[in-house]
Amino acid sequence: MNRILLIDDDENLGPPLATYFQRFELQLVHATRPSAGLALLRAGGFDAAILDVMLPEMDGFELCRTIRKESDIPVVMLTARGEVMDRIVGLELGADDYLPKPFEPRELVARLQTVLRRLKPAGNGHAAVLSAAPTLRFDGLEIDTARRSVRRLDGEIELTGTEYELLLMLAREPGKVFSRDDILNQLRGHEADLYTRAVDIVVSRLRRKLEPLDCIKTLRNAGYSLALRREGA
Repeated sequence: MNRILLIDDDENLGPPLATYFQRFELQLVHATRPSAGLALLRAGGFDAAILDVMLPEMDGFELCRTIRKESDIPVVMLTARGEVMDRIVGLELGADDYLPKPFEPRELVARLQTVLRRLKPAGNGHAAVLSAAPTLRFDGLEIDTARRSVRRLDGEIELTGTEYELLLMLAREPGKVFSRDDILNQLRGHEADLYTRAVDIVVSRLRRKLEPLDCIKTLRNAGYSLALRREGA
């Protein structure tokens, strides 16, 4: 059962949401203050976190920034009234997804299931299939699909689940141009509210982490492609 940490100062939100989550084999732990939530995360044992933007002690953006300095745990942010700038800032700080308040619990579960699928292989033998997948090697970059790790010449790069899946999508077919809609459909599995802006933000985050490699190319009005040569090709 996946353990999910909710950090939200609404004391009435946690208990009914925890009961609902159990139907989907998700265990919810609720912290009402960022300090308590960070202590729980640092103790370990969680598979994803849900952060409200409006919090005491520090807002959800600062909390997300703090978490990203220490962990690549999937993060879903709850944004007040679906403010576009809230979502943009959250994505820029490393959040994997966002959901405006008020939200339907089933949609929150769907978003969590999506980010959890990016984090690790599914059961029922699927992990064995993935573990046999080859390592993708390029000039200056190596992607181990079994370990879900990425290395440059100078060492391993820490990516969020969303960033890894984006890079893997591009690396499977280097040189192919993927439109923003292609990327959204692959990474989210449903229609997004921010469309092109959401993709641009994740690409920008990934580019910064891959520096000094300049390997993700933008084709105006077309999309993105990986401009690296496969070793042995």
